[in-house]
Formats: sequence, structure tokens, C-alpha cells
Amino acid sequence: MSPVLRLLPLLAWALVVRAADSVVLVSAATRYDEGWAKVVAALESAHEAKVLVFRASPSELQDELRRHQPRFVTWVARPGELGPKAAVVMHRLARENDADPYEDFQWGVVTGLNAEHALRLAMPGKPLVIRTVGAGTSFAMECAEQGYWFSEFKAGEAWEKPAGGVPREVTGQKDSTAAIVARLNAGHTDLFITSGHATEHDWQPGYRYRNGTFGHQDGVILGKALDGGVHRLASANPKVYLPIGNCLMGNVPGGDCMALSWMASGGVRQMVGYVQPTWFGYAGWGVLDYFVEQPGRFNLSQAWLANHQALLWRLQEVAAGRVPATDRRGLEFDRDMTIFYGDPHWDARLAPGPLRWTETLTALASGEVEWTIVPGAGQRTFAPVDTNGSQRGGRPLVAFLPRHAAGWEILGGETQAVAADDFVLLPNPGPDVPVPPRVVVRLRKR
Repeated sequence: MSPVLRLLPLLAWALVVRAADSVVLVSAATRYDEGWAKVVAALESAHEAKVLVFRASPSELQDELRRHQPRFVTWVARPGELGPKAAVVMHRLARENDADPYEDFQWGVVTGLNAEHALRLAMPGKPLVIRTVGAGTSFAMECAEQGYWFSEFKAGEAWEKPAGGVPREVTGQKDSTAAIVARLNAGHTDLFITSGHATEHDWQPGYRYRNGTFGHQDGVILGKALDGGVHRLASANPKVYLPIGNCLMGNVPGGDCMALSWMASGGVRQMVGYVQPTWFGYAGWGVLDYFVEQPGRFNLSQAWLANHQALLWRLQEVAAGRVPATDRRGLEFDRDMTIFYGDPHWDARLAPGPLRWTETLTALASGEVEWTIVPGAGQRTFAPVDTNGSQRGGRPLVAFLPRHAAGWEILGGETQAVAADDFVLLPNPGPDVPVPPRVVVRLRKR
């Protein structure tokens, strides 16, 4: 494995947020509600954000966003303002902010059962270094410092990885409900990943076998075991939640639901989930390709956006005939069906871990930028790390650049690279192509 990528001054520069880079969207009714006004004020103060007010829908503010060209957009929304339409509106706002087909800002929705809960998302605290990863499905545990997962396919199967150790199978209960709640309530889990059957109001951790279920009541996640026992989730430590394989877990249908209860009783400060039943999976499972399987390279907001830019790029490849046309329907469905909850500025990322390739971004005296990629795992460098889920592996390489409204252009090096307002993307060569000693892409501002 190659050494861990160390952040360069250029990367730090790319992450600095200037006053014009941050915008808060809020409805007039929410803006002038005393409790919710505090949520808006917290974001406005923390990020020197411009507050834009709409009457009925954030889509009214498209022209304003085109003028401001922000890098970060946060929608402060009461639960009654959300539902599946929320994801559609925000994706389209981001995608239609200029002429290219990609999303033009990192965005998130700050919400909660009430204003007090929403304030936790608006003021999540210090950056989160994710050291312990838990899951209700298998994941690339070797990428985390330590972790555990419960199988959704086989009753009683469970795995764990201690700090400094290797993954090992451990004895688990056929009903994992109590064990899942106990793990989360212990206060060490920084990231929780789930799959399996779900709706806005329940989660079934057993996908192919009979297990307990999870529901909610008055903002509390409740694990209901097969023996009739009820286990209350009370996990206050800040964490991020990825129900990337669950239907509907990201939907907030106007009031108490699983998503809001994970935030209220589960300590969730950022979350990515589907707002409709998921069947294709590219927009969900692919977040793991960037966030977990490149440990430390991206925070969650960046990983979700990188995966979404990859989806939009793949749609362009379908149109050009380079990707099977059978992918079109699934990609078009996934394009507007995931939502990001939380402040997109907040930095939550895995502790640095093994990377199959290193990357550097170098600012040249000419004003140009060089993106250099050095493979470090031979023919396995660009192979999938983990294949559990749907539409796994093969994701293009993505690096974020300093924001430039007119966009970037490729000058030389790898000619298949694509650049837009604040990122550069390189198609994944896959495991069957000879691996070069290095790849260099040179860019400049348009």
C-alpha cells in the first residue's frame, strides 16, 4: 500500500471559505420563526454566509445563486418543507447554476424535529475524525482504524476489527437488535452504515432472515427484538450516518420519522440517504468508494459530491455511446434521489489509512495546476476495494480545485480528464489496463 496522502498547501487553499462562498437558503416563514431564526443566525455567523429568503420553494432563488456562484449552500428547513421534492429541488439548483452538466456547489439541508435539534446540525462542533466504523452490512473494514459489522444476509454473523488488528469473525446473536443498540449507545461509533429493507418509519437489519426491527417514537430510535424487548437508542456522540442501501431512509415526510430520530437520539450530524425506494444504487453505495475506501482523502460532503459528479459524468458517457445505454434509466433515477443532511462545511472524514494511490495538486508559477497520481498497489491500484452493494467499483478519480466560476480546462497530460468549476475527474482505468508509474494532468483557469 502507498503512504497516506498528506494535505498540501494547495488543498488547504481549496478548502478555505470566503464570505462570498457560502449561502443559506430559508423560507420567509422559517426565517421569521424565533427558534429557527437562531439556526439561520448560527450558520450566517459561522460561515459569513449570505442569507437568501424564498416564499414557496428554493427554486425561486436560481438567479440569485447564479449571481453569487457560491461553493457552499445550506437550506434551513422545517420538516414540513421537506419530502422527496427537497432532494429534487436542490440537485436541480446545483446542476442548473451554469451551463455545464455538473453540480456547482456543495449543499446540505439543516433540519430537525424542532429548532433545538436543528441547531445541533448547524453547530456540530469540532471536525470529526472517524476512527470507529459500525455497520448493519459488510464494508471494507481494513480501511478503518477499528470497526464492526452485523450481517444482513446470515443470522448470527458478525465481524469486528480491533485497533491495530485485523478483521475477524466473532460470535453474534441470531437477533442482532440489542447488540446494535448496545454498540451505538457505548458512544464510540463515529460512522454507521446500513442497508436492507427500510421506509421512513422502520429499518429491518435482517435482509434474508428474520431479525428484529427498528422504528421510532417521539424522536427516539427503538430497536424491537424478536423476544419482545425494546431497546432505546441514546447515542449522543456526534457521528455521521450512511443508510446507503436503504429505501426511503432519507425522506422526511413532514414530521417524526427515522431520519429525524437518528438526528435526535442517535447523535447524527450529517447523513446521506435515499428519498425514494432505491433499486439502482449508484448514488448511494458509491459514496463508500470515495469516503471509506479512500480513507482521509475526502470529507463526507466531498465524497457525496464526488460520487454525484461521477454519476453525471457517466450519464455523459452513456450519451456518447461509451457506456451501455441500459444504465441510463438507473442513473437518471439516482440523479435526484439522494439527500445530504447537515452543514456541508463540517469536516467529518475517516482517519488517514491505506491508500492504493497517492495524489498531489501543485500550483505552478504560471498559475496552472498539476494533478499527479502515483499508483502504489500494482495491478490492484484501480480495482474495486469492496463489492458489497450495488454499482460498486470503477468510480473515476476526483480531486477538488480552488473554486473558479468560469471553470477549469485541461491543458495536457491525460486527455480523458474532465474539469469543471471546482473539480477535475479522471476515468478509472480499471484492473485490466497496465498501470503506469504516474499520471499527470495539467489545468488552468478558463
